[in-house]
Amino acid sequence: MTTPTTQDRESTAAEKTRAKRSASAARMAEAASGGWKVLLVKVIALGIIDAIAVYSVLVLLQSEQWVAAGIVVAVTAFANWIYFSRGHLPAKYLIPGLIFLFVFQVFAALYTGYVAFTNYGTGHNSDKDSAVNSLLLSAQERVPDSPAYGLTIVEQLGEFSFLVTDPDGDVSIGGDERPLEPVDNADMDGGKAVGLPAHNTLSFADIVANQQVIADMAVPLTDDPNDGALRTPDGSSAYVYLSNLVYDEQADTMTDTRTGVVYSDIGTGAFVADDGTELRPGWQIWVGFDNFIRAFSEESIRAPFFAVLIWTFVFAFLSVFTTFVMGLFLAIVFNDPRMKSKKYYRLVMILPYAFPGFLSALVWAGMMNQEFGFINVVLFGGADIPWLTNEWLAKFSILLVNLWLGFPYMFLICTGALQSIPDELQEAARVDGATAWQVFRSIKLPLLFVAVAPLLIASFAYNFNNFTLIYMLTGGGPRDATAGVNVGATDILISMVYKVAFVGSTADYGLASAFSIIIFILVATISIIAFRRTKALEELN
Repeated sequence: MTTPTTQDRESTAAEKTRAKRSASAARMAEAASGGWKVLLVKVIALGIIDAIAVYSVLVLLQSEQWVAAGIVVAVTAFANWIYFSRGHLPAKYLIPGLIFLFVFQVFAALYTGYVAFTNYGTGHNSDKDSAVNSLLLSAQERVPDSPAYGLTIVEQLGEFSFLVTDPDGDVSIGGDERPLEPVDNADMDGGKAVGLPAHNTLSFADIVANQQVIADMAVPLTDDPNDGALRTPDGSSAYVYLSNLVYDEQADTMTDTRTGVVYSDIGTGAFVADDGTELRPGWQIWVGFDNFIRAFSEESIRAPFFAVLIWTFVFAFLSVFTTFVMGLFLAIVFNDPRMKSKKYYRLVMILPYAFPGFLSALVWAGMMNQEFGFINVVLFGGADIPWLTNEWLAKFSILLVNLWLGFPYMFLICTGALQSIPDELQEAARVDGATAWQVFRSIKLPLLFVAVAPLLIASFAYNFNNFTLIYMLTGGGPRDATAGVNVGATDILISMVYKVAFVGSTADYGLASAFSIIIFILVATISIIAFRRTKALEELN
């Protein structure tokens, strides 16, 4: 009889272990994919997702976004196939993450890139047809001898329409950008249409409650916008309004009938007169690299842009440097074995990190108020120091507040990095006669950088785009009145982009998107170079 060897016993044990794992995995897979409860959850969840997808497809088809609609259909069909089929377990976990990644990262980045090459912004928000209609409607005046049309306001699915009876007794219905269409099944009362099947007739109280919306409505008489539109001053009668502008589709011109000035489409996304006067609104067009050229060529944009760019680098570097130095200093102090009650001191040190950054910035903004802030009134005895309104003091204030907010993070990572350095290295250096400074400079600091260098790079990138602190503390001010864009002395690139896009009476999304791409290129380039440089530190390991 042959006695099993040790190798045979180990092989048998390994096979049993693999069999147990396979059986366990099979049971888990069966439990995850079987059972009526799991199937019900799948049906409900996918039903909601499919409903959202169908709505999205309808909206995209209405706006003639054929490619996007096709992508939504393909992704939805693929997701249904994956979740209703057996197997494909990795894909079932990956699909939600991939969809969110595409929607919130990839799509946002691609759309920003697209907008950067257009003139999208205030006055250039839509297509040319919508711009033409808006121009004609904005210049409308009532025809003096216009007959009164009997009017009833009706509503369907939240959309108002004009149900009108012309002087000849013919009944039509139309709405904003929906020309009048004849109807033959209206409810009549005394020769006037007062209702229509599948529509709700608005009462006098409803008309009063929505009077501004109804007063702004202009219902085209025909498909030709030059034929005029019906508008109502009281909700019971409508009158013909004609525009002072006439659009010639063949010549692609807009003529002002009052002055005779002709505005032409010269490819700039607006109708322009010979003297350079533009009619607004215009429409969105592809402008290529014009936004990037403007950022670097127009003096009113280039000068403040480079000033903001320099301050952004200075702010990001000083923020990382000051917080790291302060955090490292405190970490060394509290890491000394001779110090008592270190855990309590460490708790106090990380308190600024525990509060939300935007809330801390608001508190500091109140304390630095020039007239009644705590710092001026209490600490400086009522001094009138413009902490947030003077250019240089505002920059100093931002760095000070960022130091308060950022040093606890550096304190935590430096504490962990210092505690991971072997004591034997330090003891050996002391035996060789090294001073405390030499030990720190030649041993602790290089090994510390091995651990914290990637975090310092990440911190630099974060401060490069530290929108919250700038916006909550100074709002980017004080304002630079000479700049061609909305920018202030303490604005960094990201806050300048926000102002160009969303703050003020005009918004230039194309220029803001171009600035965003520039920011991305800068941060990516700096990060790549910095990470390559940190590879030299790996040799210390």
